[in-house]
Amino acid sequence: MNSNDLCLITGGGSGIGRATAIKFAQNDIKTVIVGRREDALQETISLAGNSGSNIYFNKCDISKDSEIVRLKKEISDNYGSVTVLVNNAGSSSKVRSIAYIPKDQWDDVLNVNLKSVYRICQEFLKDMLNNKNGTIITISSMAALTPGLLGGSAYGAAKAAVTNLMGDINAEFSNMGIRATAIMPAEVDTPILENRALVPNKDARSTMMQPEDLADMIFTIASINSRTTVETVVMKPTLKRDLSEDLNAAKNKTE
Repeated sequence: MNSNDLCLITGGGSGIGRATAIKFAQNDIKTVIVGRREDALQETISLAGNSGSNIYFNKCDISKDSEIVRLKKEISDNYGSVTVLVNNAGSSSKVRSIAYIPKDQWDDVLNVNLKSVYRICQEFLKDMLNNKNGTIITISSMAALTPGLLGGSAYGAAKAAVTNLMGDINAEFSNMGIRATAIMPAEVDTPILENRALVPNKDARSTMMQPEDLADMIFTIASINSRTTVETVVMKPTLKRDLSEDLNAAKNKTE
């Protein structure tokens, strides 16, 4: 990567997206962050300090197709072609079990974690293919590999799908200068944990990976020479914690 690159990060107002935006900005990469809350996006820019001048924001609800189309046009018009796309925005359901999850929760998880990734990739691939240059990094999850109640039925299904989608992009377009990566982290201390039936406490969170750990990995993947594609990455906390209470709480949450 160099100063001519343009990075787009969804879910840039908190967690992994925020940490990644700051990491790219600190390395003089022009970065556009996307999210639904302007105040959170502005806070990311503020937290970047002097590097905040490298971060721009676009308030956008990526669950709506019309918003993705608008996003693509505004970024092209104002900043040029995206060379690094980080699909980070995510959503999880309150109810995890396939036996009880309501249709609206299922649809929301699939829309944010899968459908929006497909549409954003489709829109921004156009320029990448024209330029024969593009890196797409999608934050999947360990739930793609080990489905169950911790991530939930909808989340696991969506993350397995986007992992496969990154493989499809590589299969189709690697000879055209495009590379795609699915990162599958286990527990990361981010706001999405607030949706769990048993919200992890401070002690539990202290054993988890931090957003900055993922940001370091994302930046490394984007920075590696273009002759190399990192197809999948699995990341886990070094310390293993007892998840029995978490799983039991998820099992018993039916509404």
